[in-house]
Amino acid sequence: MADYKQYKENLIKGETTVVQTVQSFLNNANEHKHLNAFIELWGEEALQRAVEIDIEISKGNCGKLAGMVIALKDNICYKGHSVTASSKILFGFESLYSATAVERLLAAGAIIIGRCNSDEFAMGASNETSTYGPVLNAQDNTRVPGGSSGGCAVAVQAGLCHAALGSDTGGSIRQPAAFCGQVGFKPSYGRVSRWGLLAYGSSFDQIGPITTNVYDCALLMEVISGADSKDATASNKNVDEYSKLEKAGNPLKIAYLDTCFNNPGLDDELRTQSFSIFEQLRAKGHTVEAVEFPYLDYLVPAYYVLTTAEASSNLSRYQGLAYGHRTSEKGDLDALFKRSRSEGFGREVQRRIMLGTFVLTSDFYDAYYTKAQRVRRLIQESTDKILADYDFIITPTTPSTAFKFGEKTKDPVAMYLADIFTVQANLSGHPAISLPAGVHSNGMPWGIQLMGTQFGEKKLLSFSQELSKIVSL
Repeated sequence: MADYKQYKENLIKGETTVVQTVQSFLNNANEHKHLNAFIELWGEEALQRAVEIDIEISKGNCGKLAGMVIALKDNICYKGHSVTASSKILFGFESLYSATAVERLLAAGAIIIGRCNSDEFAMGASNETSTYGPVLNAQDNTRVPGGSSGGCAVAVQAGLCHAALGSDTGGSIRQPAAFCGQVGFKPSYGRVSRWGLLAYGSSFDQIGPITTNVYDCALLMEVISGADSKDATASNKNVDEYSKLEKAGNPLKIAYLDTCFNNPGLDDELRTQSFSIFEQLRAKGHTVEAVEFPYLDYLVPAYYVLTTAEASSNLSRYQGLAYGHRTSEKGDLDALFKRSRSEGFGREVQRRIMLGTFVLTSDFYDAYYTKAQRVRRLIQESTDKILADYDFIITPTTPSTAFKFGEKTKDPVAMYLADIFTVQANLSGHPAISLPAGVHSNGMPWGIQLMGTQFGEKKLLSFSQELSKIVSL
């Protein structure tokens, strides 16, 4: 698929129309229903908006994203539309307002085509926890698309939209992007407003794009980033023109984590192909060196202690009283809450709520939650120290390519370790991107991850454009 820049030029020249484009995507989505990427398509509405945008373009009024067709993960609010976080607990709920990121997309001329399937409440690495059933990887239907933004990644992968907005709490944009051969971006914490995102881990969650190329990713980030009076955690820092993708003037210094590449869980072929990419970077004049990072084994434990604690708090609002699923069984208020939650939440969500409640109890708070917060601080400081000496940190996005359905569902720890290379950026708050890096001998795509300095999106995206050209040679 051509990047948005070429598509927009074609629109302005009159070589295509937004209506034709939307209709083509809708036809594609209907032909690929078996992938289960979309929970709901808003076809009539998308076509009507396409007519309006075509008229505006004919008048010379062309927004920054005019005619771009975008899908939303089912945890991002869009006024007047259903949003359920792929959970039974929110069946029947319709959002009363739009997320700030969605408002900014619409103001720039984008079209929202539908909402995408995901792991329930963004809790999963395979899209197998959704109440709507699993999403299939378009490359190989026997393999997972990754999670939790699996529906978004497959919608882009299968050509059902130009781009999608997902959320990333521990790798939920980057991991499925890697499994599906797409570009996935997790911004710095606070770069994009979380207003209108159904919360999982409030100090981790960030909205970000999944696209086919770096330019589209940069353009979307340019539109959705920035301060928001409705979100106190949204940064007031200036938003650069990311889409300019300015080439770095000097050779860069890039660090790779020695412990990452010595990890026995890393696929041998991904290790070999990564080192080949390092050699290509060195041939371009860049420095690529191994650095020590002693906290790799602590990333996943710290992440799951903290995110489950936050989930326990955030999901307490879903009790069947005000909205969403309510049990039909009779009983007092406590019984209503217990039964509604037991019926409404899936097994993985229940597991994480219970774990989070446990680590927040007075008996174990200091032993687990407080200690995990200290580990998080060490991870952040260590990451900052590396990035003080180097421009970027590079790793594979995932330790393997997309695995088979059912392969990890019986072992939660094995599933959690699928995030071992992505959770660092969420714990530390740094921006990170996954870029398509090639194809494994098993025929599946894999991704290379770059992490940059906090609020260094402009430099990270610019170098990502350069790296994407190197790996495509």
